[in-house]
Order: sequence, then C-alpha cells, then structure tokens
Amino acid sequence: MRVKRSLLILVILALVGVFALSACSAPATPTQEPPPPQEEKPTPPPAEEAMQGEKELEIFSWWTAGGEADGLNAMFEIFKKKYPDVEIVNATVAGGAGSNAKAVLATRMQSGNPPDSFQVHAGHELIDTWVVADKMEPVTDIFKENGWLDVFPKDLIDIISYEGEIWTVPVNIHRSNVLWYNKDIFEKNGLEPPKNLDEFFTVADALKAAGVTPLALGDNGVWADNHLFESILLGVMGPEKYKGLWTGETDWKGPEVKQALEIFAKMMDYVNEDHSALSWDQAAQMVIDGDAAMNIMGDWVAGYYTSLDLEPGKDYGWTPSPGTDGVFLMLSDSFGLPKGAPHPVNARRWLEVCGSKEGQDAFNPLKGSIPARTDGDRELYNSYLQAAMDAFASNPIVPSFTHGAAASEGWVTGISDAMSLFVADLNVDEAQNNLYQACVNAGVCSE
Repeated sequence: MRVKRSLLILVILALVGVFALSACSAPATPTQEPPPPQEEKPTPPPAEEAMQGEKELEIFSWWTAGGEADGLNAMFEIFKKKYPDVEIVNATVAGGAGSNAKAVLATRMQSGNPPDSFQVHAGHELIDTWVVADKMEPVTDIFKENGWLDVFPKDLIDIISYEGEIWTVPVNIHRSNVLWYNKDIFEKNGLEPPKNLDEFFTVADALKAAGVTPLALGDNGVWADNHLFESILLGVMGPEKYKGLWTGETDWKGPEVKQALEIFAKMMDYVNEDHSALSWDQAAQMVIDGDAAMNIMGDWVAGYYTSLDLEPGKDYGWTPSPGTDGVFLMLSDSFGLPKGAPHPVNARRWLEVCGSKEGQDAFNPLKGSIPARTDGDRELYNSYLQAAMDAFASNPIVPSFTHGAAASEGWVTGISDAMSLFVADLNVDEAQNNLYQACVNAGVCSE
C-alpha cells in the first residue's frame, strides 16, 4: 500500500513539473514585453528579382541604312548609360519598310521565340497582326506611370489602342507624301517643283528633253510602288475620299482609282530603267548625284541625307508630293512588348526610353522624322523637320496604307500582289479589279 501511495505521489509531482514548464513557455500577455523579432532578409521587388538573370536586351528592327540606323544607335546609347550592365543585341534585318524583317519576325513569333521588343508600324499592322492574335502585352500602365497620356496626341493614342488598352510606344511620326528634288537641276532648267499632277508631267517632259531622268524610283521591294501609288491616290481624290478607301465608303471600282492607276502607269515612262534593281536609299542618292531630278518617298530620306551631312534647302529641296499640299499622309514607327519576351524587365525599360522626351529628341533628328510627343525640342530639328512639325500640327491627317496605319497586313499584302502584276504589265483594268478583290478579301468591300 505504501508502495502504491509513493508511486501516486511521484506521478502527481511529474504532472506538476510538466504544467510548470508549459506555463514558462506560454505566449506573452499584453502586459509583457514581446520577444525581439528575428532579423529577416528583405524580399527583393519582382523587377529586381527578375533582373538577377536579365543581362541582355534583344531589339528587332529593319533599320540598317543611314539616318535610321544612326537614330536607333542614339537610343541604344541612352539605354546603355542607364543600364550599363545590359548587353544590347541589335537584331536587324535589311529591307525597306520591313519587307524581309516581317517574314523573319512572323516565324519567330509563331514559334514562341520572340525578341524582347520589335519595331512595328503603329495602327492596323500591329493590332490586326499581333494584338488580335494574342501575341502582345498591353503597355497602358507604362503610359500612365510615365505621364505620357498628356504628351502623346489623343488621335495617335486612339490609333495604338484596342479594346481599352494601349499596345505600343510610338517613337516618331513620318510624312509619306514628300517630293525631294535636286535644286541645281531645277534652277539650271528654269523649273519650279510641281504642285499638282498636271504640273508634274509638264516638268517631267522638260527634264526628259534636257536628258535628265525625271523621277528616281527604287522598287526592288514592291512597297516602294505602293508608296508612290498612295501619294497618287491622295493627289487624285483628296483626303476624305482617300480615307474612305479603308472604310468602304470610297469605291475601289470608281473613276478616281482608275485615274490614279493611269497616272502611275504614265509616271513609269519617266523613271530610271534600273528601278527594279535599286533600293529606296539608292533612288534618293540618284537625286543628290544629279542622276535624277525628283524622288517621291517618305521623309526618312531627310534622315538619310542628314547622315551624308547634307543641308535641307541648300543641298536638296522638298515639297508635298503633287496634288497633296495641305494634307499630311502619316505613319509611325513603334515598339511593343511581346508575350513571352525573354527579358521582360529590360524590354519595359527599353520602351520607357522609346517614349521619353530624351529618347525621341535623340532619335528623330537623325531618323528624319518628328517626335510622336508634343513637347519635342524644336531647336534640335533641321528646317525640313520643323516644317513637318508645323504641317502635322495644322494639316488634315490621313493614314498610310503602305506603312500599316490604314489597312491590315493581309490587305496590304493583297495590294502588293496587285501592284507587282501591275508594274510588270501596266494593265489598268486588271489592276483595278485586283485592288477591289483585295478589299473584298479584307472584309471591307462586298462582292
């Protein structure tokens, strides 16, 4: 009995010890001093965490010639100063208006191997090709974070928006409808640059009689033919009917389109015989060398001439393409953010450089374009570009189809196919029917 009592006492004492230990380790009451927190390593923000593996930035473009390459390099230099540890991979594919680059880009995008950012024409080319296909990330937040909604024109923001989001950062505004001419040739022959299409042929006849090639054309890519044709279309029908071509309000089977095709065919009698072997910049060079008197091309020609240290108004002249004075035929180069970009943090940083005042004022004077922002420093721009700024601010604006602002990529391909056949045989009726069929295939015209 004594043994049992002793065992019971031992059990009770053990239980009391357990409860005492539990009480010592109980959480502190509100009146007690809480134990000091353990020191933890702060979690890096997502951007910094991602940057641990981001030491590269691949930019895809077709800017390889003269001023366009210089302008791109100017933006690269700004990026390098901000992020010196990042290596920039300049993935360029030569070919005017992106004729070759677009095919390479399509292969990469469809195979899930996008660059970090790529050059694309703002408008239908971007939205219809890549946004609708769910291959892009919106960049609306970049615009908001940087206060860009107040410095980019609303009309331009509308062009780059789709379903309530902004999808690309425009770096510039180009004018498509420009006639460049050799001042010495015109002065020597007592000629004035033509203001309308009738005057163009009067001047062209005088130049041809003097042994001078009137019009330089470099259409080793069919886009250059499209480019000439859009200026003729605008000169024939004016801004409202021209815009109606892309909405179905203007008839592709109508008399103005036929007249524009007839004028194009007639112009081909005045161009250099080797036009199909030349690029756009080689045609522009013909004017400077005195081998041709005129060239109808976008104002990236001004950037090319700047790269040759030529001065506008002194070494060359310019005027709106015949019949288009007072109208600004517009396009815009831009950069976006592909889904699956391998270095998304650097891609976003690149877009911030593209949209910044510093970036645009470094890029555009060399490229031969004006800033997409409204607060560019005019003093940095030559006399041609200042004139372009004034025209953009005051003229009616119409979109270029050649450069992706007016029509989808598929529709432009249909137009290009029609123009390739047309340049070969100059059959106006067949070309007009093919252009109409391209509109039908695009879903804008009805059978």
